[in-house]
Amino acid sequence: MFIGLKPTMTYVFQVVTQLNSGAGPVVVKARGNAIAKAVDVVEVVRRRFLVGQVDVGPISIDTERLTNRDGRDANVSSIAISINRTVPVPVPAPPPAPPKSG
Repeated sequence: MFIGLKPTMTYVFQVVTQLNSGAGPVVVKARGNAIAKAVDVVEVVRRRFLVGQVDVGPISIDTERLTNRDGRDANVSSIAISINRTVPVPVPAPPPAPPKSG
């Protein structure tokens, strides 16, 4: 999942949804100024929504060479944070049986 300009909680809900759907590790990626938001997303998932249910790591950092709007090359920092669920996804309870008439 690539972090961009949307609000932090939008990404938090997307990560939680993917982890609850049984997806493998979710990788949160960001470049430049969005790195802080990526860390915030992972921390909110880990500390408020799935407490004790996820592991964080590995974390990789890199520098990417991009061409900016002026046509010049620029070095941009990037981060990739992997989040993996450590406990099975809870299975919802079946609905109660309707009362028998008769």
